[in-house]
Amino acid sequence: MSDVNDDAFLEDFDGGPLEEELRQAAAVLDPLPPVLLQAAIDAYALHDLEARVAELTFDSLVDAIPVRGVADAPRMLTFSAGEVMVDVEVSARGLMGQVLPPQAARIEVLGGLGSTVPLAADDMGRFCADAAPCGPFALRLCTGEGVVVTEWLRA
Repeated sequence: MSDVNDDAFLEDFDGGPLEEELRQAAAVLDPLPPVLLQAAIDAYALHDLEARVAELTFDSLVDAIPVRGVADAPRMLTFSAGEVMVDVEVSARGLMGQVLPPQAARIEVLGGLGSTVPLAADDMGRFCADAAPCGPFALRLCTGEGVVVTEWLRA
């Protein structure tokens, strides 16, 4: 057994130069993939303290009764955040939806690898995208009442 107090040793230890050398070695030997770095940056950028999270209240994959003979039925989703609701239909043809109560809004379809597709909802709250999201996605709505972000789902 040693008489050296380990806590005192760690408090007095200056790992600055050693830590910097280890960081440089890790950057050369095991670099962070650019896609992962961009995903981390985008995830942090989405951290919006004023945004309300819209809860998934209906998902046709879970809540709907299957219809016999219908192949490739669109997925129907409903999100709610207080008085704001968003109905979304996701199909192979794309994504379309409506903000309720009807209102103009800026909408972003957020993708899992940091991709963002900007959309605009008209005065009736309707919006659409020509391509369906692939992989995880969420919607970010900027309305007159604030910012609403949906839960993340897999298309």
